[in-house]
Parts: sequence; structure tokens; C-alpha cells
Amino acid sequence: MAVAHKNRFLNKVSAQAVEAGVAEAPGETAVAGGLSAAQLIEFYRLMYLSRRTDDREILLKRQQKIFFQISCAGHEALLVAAGLALKPGYDWFFPYYRDRAICLALGNTVEEQLLQAVGAADDPASGGRQMPSHWTSKRLNIVSPSSSTATQCLHAIGCAEAGRYFTHHPDAAKKVDGDYREFKDVTFHADEVTYVSIGEGSTSQGEFWESLNTASNNKLPVLYVVEDNGYAISTPVEANTPGGNISRLIANFPNFHFAEVDGTDAIASYEAMVEAVAYCRSGKGPALVHGHVVRPYSHSLSDDERKYRSEEEIQADALRDPISRMQMWLLREGILDADGINELERKVDEEVHRATDRALAAVLAQPDSILKHVYSEDLKPTDARYVREIEPTADASERTMLDLINVCLHDEMRRDERVVVFGEDVADATRDTPLRAGDLKGKGGVFGVTSGLQKEFGNDRVWNSPLAEANIVGRAIGMAVRGMKPVVEIQFFDYIWPAMHQMRNELSVMRWRSNGQFSSPLVMRVPIGGYLTGGSIYHSQSGESIFTHTPGVRVVMPSNALDAIGLLRTAIRCDDPVLFLEHKRLYRETFGRAAYPGPNYTIPFGKAAIVKPGKDLTVITYGAVVPRALQAAQRMERERGVDVEVIDLRSLSPYDWDAIATSVRKTSKVIVAHEDMLSWGYGAEIAARIGDELFHDLDAPVRRVGAMDTFVAYQPLMEDVILPQPEKLFQAMSDLAAF
Repeated sequence: MAVAHKNRFLNKVSAQAVEAGVAEAPGETAVAGGLSAAQLIEFYRLMYLSRRTDDREILLKRQQKIFFQISCAGHEALLVAAGLALKPGYDWFFPYYRDRAICLALGNTVEEQLLQAVGAADDPASGGRQMPSHWTSKRLNIVSPSSSTATQCLHAIGCAEAGRYFTHHPDAAKKVDGDYREFKDVTFHADEVTYVSIGEGSTSQGEFWESLNTASNNKLPVLYVVEDNGYAISTPVEANTPGGNISRLIANFPNFHFAEVDGTDAIASYEAMVEAVAYCRSGKGPALVHGHVVRPYSHSLSDDERKYRSEEEIQADALRDPISRMQMWLLREGILDADGINELERKVDEEVHRATDRALAAVLAQPDSILKHVYSEDLKPTDARYVREIEPTADASERTMLDLINVCLHDEMRRDERVVVFGEDVADATRDTPLRAGDLKGKGGVFGVTSGLQKEFGNDRVWNSPLAEANIVGRAIGMAVRGMKPVVEIQFFDYIWPAMHQMRNELSVMRWRSNGQFSSPLVMRVPIGGYLTGGSIYHSQSGESIFTHTPGVRVVMPSNALDAIGLLRTAIRCDDPVLFLEHKRLYRETFGRAAYPGPNYTIPFGKAAIVKPGKDLTVITYGAVVPRALQAAQRMERERGVDVEVIDLRSLSPYDWDAIATSVRKTSKVIVAHEDMLSWGYGAEIAARIGDELFHDLDAPVRRVGAMDTFVAYQPLMEDVILPQPEKLFQAMSDLAAF
């Protein structure tokens, strides 16, 4: 335990220990495990406080005054040990729902925890948005968790990486007005430790194993705590973990410190935690403490363990209850007598009772707060500040979309030291000695979009990730929570799905579920789409509507080079997470080339571009369908005399409803066209809203053009039929014009 932390602990417990009946003035004389009598009494008080808070929540649930309950019972000794070995507000914490006791040990109060249980407006963890036991505190560096198991392991990795990064790049931590950095307070310590906890059942999740991989490879100061109570709801550990013991499975990960301990033994748990924390602080690498605990209550109040556990098994666990064990130990060692125990427990009961009364009297979260913090309240990418004019440069040569995306990344990494780039194959060369010697050209992504970044900015700002998409996004979330700006690449949209869990349940909702305390404004660059000739199923997918259906994430998709550089720069500078979709077919197209517009050119989100004005018919589209719609529109004008207006949305979430409505009111006929499958595609929402709000302005039904409801085939003859082509768009325009 660090000296400063130990003194804080001693000052806190001395008076309480004397009141509780310590036979002698405790001082700082170690009694057991390096702990004084006063510290041991405080240890027990925190354990008992956690248990009584659980019990009070159970009562409130049965009285229907709260709506969910899941307890920490049986885990208290292991968790208080962890809390007392670490530093609140200095170290970082990614707990899971059993972690009431460590949060109390770190300084979370019973009232704060019960405010979440009742769903109070003043719930400091989430403002009434999260279930109980979703611990969050910006003051204590407890980062908002979700109900999803194991996802927080990757966030912890990114958090630890961010602490190391700021230690090596301290100037990057400075606030800068005008972009997201203005609203991010960065703190870091060279010897900080990141705590992450998980149940033994959740060690089956891929994110856990992906996090071990990176923690081991990078020797990160991450303390894993596996709270093994033998059951994942009703599934016993031997059915979940091969051999029934996670320690045996992970024992060969290099650079790790491992400890397996009886987590119901307070002294043994504390000794294990202190040793593990010291190992992490020393810079040797990560540590994992596997604590065998018990679960004296059911998984939650929604579960009845007597349906799947025998009475004999339940009674055997009861004999190992850490509360009873610690109480008996204190009595046996003469640290407290019966009167001292009774007095301590009476004071805890009074504390819990007072906190309950205050929580039940609190004002509940109100509907007018629902939309607050879905997106940044400080800096919106739709702001007028992102309207920046083109700055003429000496080089007026036209460049492709790929070229200008690459230029933008170089510009922003020079401008902002918090920007890092990683993903699969994005580096020039991981083994970089021949690269630095000039013997290698370097890769820079499968399409070359990130070419030259590693060579200019170094290995700690540009690197190759493992081949694991959840690893990429989960780590980026943890980095962004700390104030970094990860710009990560998913190599192909077709392989984004392993990261979907991180995106939907973590990235999108971090700001909202923490009531604005934490956010993850990272950028995900993703090559997308077909029209490749031979791309087939796994290199031609679209699916943007799945992500536009996810609140909290901005989604943009440029169709040309100038929009690509302007929108990407906005994405990097703004304060929201952005999914930046880059159509592979457009990377090197002649269509849409542009000259470099200068290092500050930005385009606000939610502003469509009218790429061809018209008065007879409107086509609303985006991405690779834009040049195809233009081709069809030009043919309509030549052959039919029909003047078609083509709108490129550019930004899909938010989208420019004003531009759509203005055009539809002008032309009275509209087609919504996209590359993705027709059914349940992005265009359905636009079409529905037009029908709902602009019905009286229409002279014909809203038409949609999209791909067939199937995947894209390899044979080009089949691909051409599956995806919307200019001919199909022309036919739809002709039919609608004749209506």
C-alpha cells in the first residue's frame, strides 16, 4: 500500500476503531497481513456495510420500492481487500455488478448506491438510467459499466494504454479550445493501476481472452480480479470452464503475476491484492487474482437458486460466509469483543437506515431528462463552427478520396497529439527496422489509406492490432474515456460484427448511461460496400441501417474526396463517437476527385449536398449510388426532358431533413435509393417520414430503389443484378415521372 494511501486509511479508521471497542490504542502496529487493528476493524465495517446494504435493497425490492436487486454477498472480503490496496481517484476501476464492497471501500456511499436503486434524479451514477449495482463515479475513477459481461475487460486495457500514453506524451494532456479537448479533463500517473473484475462464468467471453492477449503482450498495469463463486447464474463452474479452474487455463500467459486465493479469507485476500498491485505498479506487467468466494444469496432476486442447488451445497457455502469468518476472527484475536462488534454493527445499521430514508425521499428521474447526454451537450458536429471554407494551396492537383483521407489523417495527427491510429494492418511495418532504414515502402492498410502514418508518427501512435475487431473497438473505448482520440479501422465492414457488441452496448451508450460523466468520442473508419467485381459475400456488404438505428453514434458516408476530408476532420475534432463509412469502390474513382482544401476544411454533419439541382423529381441517396444516380438523372434529362434533383445525404445520422423536405415540396415526386438491401434498409425510414409529414406535397407514391434481398454474389453477372445499377435507377425515375 502506498504511504499516502495508507495514511488516509489510518486517519479514517482510528476514531471508528476506538469507538468500536479496540482493547488498546491501535496506532500503526501490524496485527495481521500488514494491517493494524484499526485497519482490520475498518475492513470488517466495510464488509458488513456492503452486506447490510444488500439486505436493505432486498427488503426494498420486496416492498416494490425498487425494481431490481443483485447482491455482492459472499464477495465482500475479496473486494474490500482490493479497494484498500488501490487508490481511489488515482487508479482506474472497471467493476462489474457484484462489486458493491470495493466501491464502498473506495469512497462510494450507501446513499449514492441506493439513489441508483430507486432511480432518483440525483443518482450520481446514472441519473436513473441504469439498474442498481452499475457503479459509476467520476470522482473516484469508477467508469460506467454495462450489464454485458466481460466487455469492460477491453475498456480496462484501453484505459491502461491511455495512462501509459499520457505519461510518455504529457503535452497531449493539455486542454485545447475549439475541439473535443476543450471538454476533456485528463489526469494520469506514471504508476497508476487499472482494476477490472469479472465473474468466473464471464471468463468464457471472447473479450476476456482478447484483453489478456493485449495486457500480456504490452505488459500493461492491469489488475484482473476473478470473483469465482462457482456459478454463472445456474451453470456450475465445471460446465463453464474446462477443468473447472480458470487459473489453470491462463497460467502460461507471459508477463503476468497470478494468485489464487480463498476470497472469503480477508487477510489472505488483502495480502494477495497488495502483492498484485505492487507488481502492476512496478511496470512488470498485469496481474490476476483468482478469488474463490461464495454466493449465499441467489444470483439476483429474479432467480431462485433452490431450483438448481441442493440444500447441502447451500449450507456448505454458508459455513464459508466471509462476514461470519471475519467476525469470528476479530473476536478470537481479541481485536474486538462482543460489545464492540454489536456497537459497530448498530452504527452500520443506522447508517444504512438513514441513507434509505434519504433515498426514498429523493425526487425521481423525470421524463424531461431522457434525451440529455445521448450526444455531447458541449460540442455538436452539426454546429456552424464546422462550416469552413476551402483554403487555396500551392498544389491544385486533383486527388482521390483515398488520398485526401490519408492527408486528413496526417494533418490531424500533426495538429493533435491525442490522435492515435490502430487496427488490422494499418501500420507500415510492425517490424520496423528495415522501414526506418528505407528498405521497405510500408503497407499502411490493405487499401493504403493509412500509408506513411507509422513512419511519420512512430510506433506508439500507429500500430497493428490483433486480428480481433472487438479488441480494436473495446480498447478504443477505454482510451477515449481517458480523453484520447483513437481513430481506428475495421478492415472490412463485412467483419465488423465481432465488434457489434462493443458498439451497440458500450460505445453508443457510455455518455448516456453515465449521465454525462464519461464519454468515448472515438472515430471508427470502415471500408464498406460492393460494386467491386468479385467482392462476393464477405467483401461487399452494406448494413448502415443497423448502425443508424443505434442512438449515441454519428454515422457518415461521403461519396467524393472533398466530402471525405471535410467530414473526417469534423469526426476527429467533434465530441461524439463517429462511424465513418468509406466506400471501397470510391477510393480511387475518377468521380469525385478534388484538390486539397487546406488543413482546416470541415463540413458539419447533418447537411446534405445537392449534387444536381432539378425541379421535376427528387432522388435521395448516398455513397456509391450517388454517381449512379447522377448518370441516370443525366440520361433522364437527355432522353425524357425530366429535370431530376439528386441529393447526397453525406451524413446518415443525423440526416438533413430540411434539405429533403425542401426538395420534395419543390418536385412532389421522390425516390430514395441505397446500395443496401431494399427490405428494412435505410431508405425505409426516410420514405416513411416523407409519407407521414409531406403526404400533401406528393403527386406520386414514394419509391425506393435498393439491392435485392440477398447477399452479393461473386460472379459479376449476378453482382450486377443484385446491386442497384444506373439502368434500374433510370427505370424507377421513368416510372415515377410518368405517374
